[in-house]
Amino acid sequence: MHVRNSLFIGFCYILMGCGSGTGKINREELVRRHQVNVDSINTLSSLTVGNGRFAFTVDITGLQSFPALYERGVSLGTQSEWGWHSYPNDSAYTFDESLRDYDFHGREVPFSVQIRQPARNREAVNYLRQNPHRLHLGIVGLDFFHQDGSQVVAEEIGSINQTLDPWNGEVHSMFTINEIPVEVITYAHQDLDLISSIIESPLIEQGLIRVKLNFPYPTGQHTDSGCDWSQPEKHSSVLSSTSNSAMIHRQIDGTSYSVQLTWTGPAEIYENEKHHFYLEPGQGRSQFSFSCLFAPWDEAIELPDFKSTASSSKNAWEDFWLSGGAVDFSECTDPRAFELERRVVLSQYLTKVQCAGSYPPQETGLTFNSWHGKFHLEMHWWHGVHFALWNRTHLLENSLNYYNTIADKARETAQRQGFDGLRWPKMTDPSGNDSPSSVGSFLIWQQPHIIYMAELCYRNFPNEELLRKYADIVFETADFMASYAWYGTLMNRYILGPLLIPAQERLPAESTINPPFELAYWYWGLSIAQEWRERLDMDRKPEWDAVIEGLSPLAQKDGLYLAAESAPDSYENPRFMSDHPAVLGAFGMLPLSPLVDSIIMKNTFNYVWEHWQWNQTWGWDFPMTAMAATRLGMPDKAVDALFMDVETNTYLPNGHNYQNQRLRLYLPGNGGLLTAVAMMCAGWDGAPNIHAPGFPQDGSWQVKWEGLRKAK
Repeated sequence: MHVRNSLFIGFCYILMGCGSGTGKINREELVRRHQVNVDSINTLSSLTVGNGRFAFTVDITGLQSFPALYERGVSLGTQSEWGWHSYPNDSAYTFDESLRDYDFHGREVPFSVQIRQPARNREAVNYLRQNPHRLHLGIVGLDFFHQDGSQVVAEEIGSINQTLDPWNGEVHSMFTINEIPVEVITYAHQDLDLISSIIESPLIEQGLIRVKLNFPYPTGQHTDSGCDWSQPEKHSSVLSSTSNSAMIHRQIDGTSYSVQLTWTGPAEIYENEKHHFYLEPGQGRSQFSFSCLFAPWDEAIELPDFKSTASSSKNAWEDFWLSGGAVDFSECTDPRAFELERRVVLSQYLTKVQCAGSYPPQETGLTFNSWHGKFHLEMHWWHGVHFALWNRTHLLENSLNYYNTIADKARETAQRQGFDGLRWPKMTDPSGNDSPSSVGSFLIWQQPHIIYMAELCYRNFPNEELLRKYADIVFETADFMASYAWYGTLMNRYILGPLLIPAQERLPAESTINPPFELAYWYWGLSIAQEWRERLDMDRKPEWDAVIEGLSPLAQKDGLYLAAESAPDSYENPRFMSDHPAVLGAFGMLPLSPLVDSIIMKNTFNYVWEHWQWNQTWGWDFPMTAMAATRLGMPDKAVDALFMDVETNTYLPNGHNYQNQRLRLYLPGNGGLLTAVAMMCAGWDGAPNIHAPGFPQDGSWQVKWEGLRKAK
């Protein structure tokens, strides 16, 4: 019955939008030809199972047996959207200690910053940035032993044959120890933060395998796995058990959670040293299975066994793949097509596992911490927009209610700074608190995101209920945007900045005015907010119209759009030719507006393409560039942008977008790729009426697609 429902869902989504390829896509075949295969220890090839709110990353054993080995690779995380911790605020630091006044057109405006602070204030800033931080909930791995009792090290594991099957969310690991086979299958439950594994090996009969559960103290570091094993006295792990189950209660300062286990057959669980627990299967059998739940509560519940967890994973993933969009490149003759298809399939898997929860995700998802585990609202566009374009709007909506929950904080920020409406934070956490930053506090391009994402939801499901669901935050966001735009009487136009750092974070806050992407986004966002008022039979707001009609034009010089009106030397100064080429976002992420001239934008694109310092860019810059090329009618350049040979455009065997040794994965790149490919296949408002308009029409890209939505 479940499969029949899945097929029906898939058929309904396909009817919503289908390409003109040669027949319906065989989705299972499409997905399964990109299963991940691992045949050796590669610390950048760890694999993840999860459900969007919880993720569990494993090494070549199918569990987390060698976490230290993978620490500087794609580390072995166990993270959830609810697992956060703060160090005790013994010094009573306050947010006000992070504030510093700046002149904003003749009035003092406080910003929460890191720079030029007295010692006490610097300490407060560091505390506020570091807390709260996301928790590594615990290592669940295997210990292996030789006959003499010595422990097996990773290098002694042989005949590695591991696969991730994205069709059903299964990690299947086979290997040998002293030529004795071991097989491990691991799934994540799709409704609970639970993993379940089955282990089969003669080593179990010989008493040479045990399950280990190790619990760290958090590090609070900017970028790492979050595991500090050196301070066992600072937290507690209390075990209680019955014959086939156990509960470990965790207390870390003010944070508590529980880890519950059940298993099949006789086994013993015990604590060997503080925070290190072991589950030893009874001898005399060759198979053992267990389930492990991480939860923010203490009450024991009946846990699903391995078979139930496997069923949960298989059914949910089948529903996922049979619904929404699909793109098949198998009939393309361009030699890059198979690799693009691989990246697209695995990016769908990874963003579903890591980015589909109730909060905007951190840039490294639920795998390891970056920026202390906090998420960046300016990245929410790249994390979430693709869900709507791939007809999985509900996965985008999962995180949109977050804006409602933190509206009071955003309103407080706007009021403190003397603006109307809601000013959204940049680097934040579930509470919506802003983190002090010498850059982030001055960014503004996250402000219209909620309007953009709510508009995509409405386009996919146009109804009054949805309008009313998001109307308040759309309107109050627009109120901020209109009040932030400063009217320059001498120039007779509205200006953005200064006290602004644009998406291209190379320009100084105190002097930057009118960056092109932000100007175009302000025009578009305020215009859409007015449309929402009209859809709800409300009058247009004159204050918004005044800004829309009087907004500054995009600054240009020699037929090229500048990085900002305040940067007339944009193309002579190398500083302004690196980081995000955000000028392309004004006609890549956004549709053409009266502020943007497509001829000047095409000239700008060509100059940027030839002269940009592409080795100083980020993973989402390449899909943004592809989107601009697509709208400008340059499909060859769109494909080339997706394959630009730059380190930050690397896609690892497990599908992750690698940036550098610090950021070994970067999910905005995966989300951006999916957004660009959706636009290249399904088109955009005003696109030419041809099949897959973002791909070359020379016959080398016979792309089949179905179930995608047009971009704005």
